[in-house]
Amino acid sequence: MDILMILFTLLGGITLSAQSSVQGTFSRKAGTIETTFLTMLTGLVFLTIIVIFFGQGNVLGILSAPVWQLSAAFLGTGFLILSVIAVPRIGVIATNVAVISGQLAISMMIDHFGWFDSLVISFDWKRLAAMLFMIIAVFFIYQGNKRSSMEANS
Repeated sequence: MDILMILFTLLGGITLSAQSSVQGTFSRKAGTIETTFLTMLTGLVFLTIIVIFFGQGNVLGILSAPVWQLSAAFLGTGFLILSVIAVPRIGVIATNVAVISGQLAISMMIDHFGWFDSLVISFDWKRLAAMLFMIIAVFFIYQGNKRSSMEANS
């Protein structure tokens, strides 16, 4: 089952990169906010249908959730807007590696401090090295993108 979850997560990453690229291009014609709106509206319609036919939870449970847990919706929207802005400017790979770097940084803090009822996994030098390599990767990818862009415009 773990292998299946890894494959599903890999597929999620593939769709996220494809979505970023398509939305970045689309935003040049429709605008950043409008592109994000279309994505959210489409997601609302799609998920409403899924909830109606396949939902097994308690939709009204949203009303009893702590306010801090509801912030996830705003965080997701913020992520989407930022990626739609970034992709046309720095490219898909630079955007996604930067996103992953940000995810790693906050994930290390969440694990270390046990925020949001997560497991406590202490910060160590291996995690610091991984984070440093990700930041270096973002730098080199961005520099390569800039060079390729300048060469294409020459």
